[in-house]
Parts: sequence; structure tokens; C-alpha cells
Amino acid sequence: MVQRDGDAIEASTSWSVNGSATEGRKMVRDFSKLMLRAYNAEADNQVRGLKPYKVASAKDRLDKVAFTIERLGKTMSIRIAPAYHRLRLRELELAGDYQEMLAREKEQERAEKERLREERKVQQEIQRERERLDKERQHYLNALAALEAKGDLEAAARMRAQIDDIARAIEDVDYRAANIRAGYVYVISNVGAFGQRMIKVGMTRRLDPMDRVRELSDASVPFNFDVHALFFSEDAVGIEATMHQQMADRRVNKVNLRREFFYATAAEARDLLRQLTGELLQFEEFPEAVEFHQSQR
Repeated sequence: MVQRDGDAIEASTSWSVNGSATEGRKMVRDFSKLMLRAYNAEADNQVRGLKPYKVASAKDRLDKVAFTIERLGKTMSIRIAPAYHRLRLRELELAGDYQEMLAREKEQERAEKERLREERKVQQEIQRERERLDKERQHYLNALAALEAKGDLEAAARMRAQIDDIARAIEDVDYRAANIRAGYVYVISNVGAFGQRMIKVGMTRRLDPMDRVRELSDASVPFNFDVHALFFSEDAVGIEATMHQQMADRRVNKVNLRREFFYATAAEARDLLRQLTGELLQFEEFPEAVEFHQSQR
């Protein structure tokens, strides 16, 4: 449409200069090119600097440019063709969609890398614990053999009980390694960073769930997170997903769903968890927030 006679811009065809219709058409054509160039420069600028959340304001800006060109070219009936203007508005919408999809792709890549890092940490933790338990069991087996050789049956019986405990611990570790849905669902908050009515609901497969909470309390937030609820489940993934669904209307970040923060209190999360699980391993309604309160004082 921007090519010659492509109808990107409309103008008078009856304008004359010094009685010459040819000169008049030439002047109208030159002014039309100038107006179209100004319009396209603004449109291109809006496309280049577009952010997904600025599509509406960019379209409004382009509407105003088209209106200004029509007002300035009124004497020669010069204006941007409505069909061409609609195309450029559609271009802004598509550019916004494209930028949003790029941002989602980057976030998905980042999330996948984070998931893989977390999975490696879990596997390493499980492997270390398995090796520690195997080593500990071997020590007890050696001690048991020595006790049986000495004929100390009472001490040998106590030793077998301890070996049985280790065997159960090994079974638990093996189960955690095999079942990728098992883990801990947690509800945490950070009053000093986010206020009284915001919580984070997530899950971790770590053997010690507090390791994950401590990681979240790194330099990216001014204070440590407080744990309100902690629950182990064979289907922690499902419980976490159900909680996220039932609290969707209170989600803080409605675009990036991996940001698991919600406008809710710990008591509200507790009631929902109880509906799903029946019991909690740990619950504290009010955050201790030691560092925050000390800083306030």
C-alpha cells in the first residue's frame, strides 16, 4: 500500500497551482509523501519500542498521529487511508503478541533450567543420603557381627533394631527417588518484603524442605521467609496444583504462573490444605519475622 498508487494515503485530485492542474497534482503528491513518511516514521517507532502491556497506548498514539495528519492536510483533503491505518494498528497488535510470546519463551527456558537445577540438587541429596545410610548400616552390621561373636545376645538384639531403623530409612529414600510426585507442600510468607496479606505456596522434593526455604531467603529479598505450613504427601505435585487452582483469583502475578504468590493469609491457606490433606505436619499462623521486627525496633 505504500508503493505508488497503493492507496496508503488519500488526497485531493482537483488541486491546482497557478491555474495548472499538473502542478497542483505534483504538490499534492509531494505533500502526501511527506505526510505518509511522518506517519510511517511514528508507526515504525511504536513497533520498535513496543512492550506487550503498551499496545493500547501505542494504538492510541497512532490514532492521534493519523488525526493530526488529517487536520494538517485538510485543505488538500490529505489523510491516511483508513484501510492502511487499520493494517498498521493490526501490526501493533501482532508485534505486541510476538513480544509477549518471546517473553514467555524466555521465562519457560529459565523455568526449565531452574527445574533441572532443582532436580539435580534433589538427586544429589538423595544419593548422598543413600550413601550415608549404606555406610552407617555397614558399621552396624560389623558391630553386630562382633557382638554375636562375643555372645552378647541382648546387645545384638538392640543392634538389630537399629539396623531395621536404617533399613526403613533406606526404603524411604529409595521411595522418594522413585516417586517424582512425592514431596513437601509449603506455605511461607515474608512480612518485611511483601506485607501481611501475601503468601507463597509451593512444593519441594528435597529430603529437608527447609533447605528450599533457606534458598528462597537469599539476597533477593531483604528478610528471611517464615514457614506457616509444611505437609508431606505422596502427591505433593497434585496438592500444590489444586491449591493454585483454588486460589487463582488471588494470584499476584497473573501472567507468569511460576510466581507462586497469592493475596491471602496463612489461615486461609491452612483451611484449604486441611480440606485436601486432613492434617498438617507443621502450622504457624503468625510469622515470627525476627529480623523484620528487630529492624523495625
